[in-house]
Amino acid sequence: MTMVAEQQMEHIGETRGCADHDHDLVHELSKRLDALWRCDQYIANASGHKELQRFWRDIKKQEESNISRMKEIMAEHIQKGCF
Repeated sequence: MTMVAEQQMEHIGETRGCADHDHDLVHELSKRLDALWRCDQYIANASGHKELQRFWRDIKKQEESNISRMKEIMAEHIQKGCF
């Protein structure tokens, strides 16, 4: 790594807004919300391909379940004083 790159990254991670495991939850929730947001478009794009549409609908249901569980876990952590 060059000296400039080392200087640019020297202080990354010194200040943290929450514990790593809480940050992981927030980050993963964001990624899954983005994926869920795209599912309807994927279903529409698969018009005429019933099996592919079924696949995307299954993915959508799984993501909705994952997101719901993540929100529950986050709420529990917030109630415990995390974040």
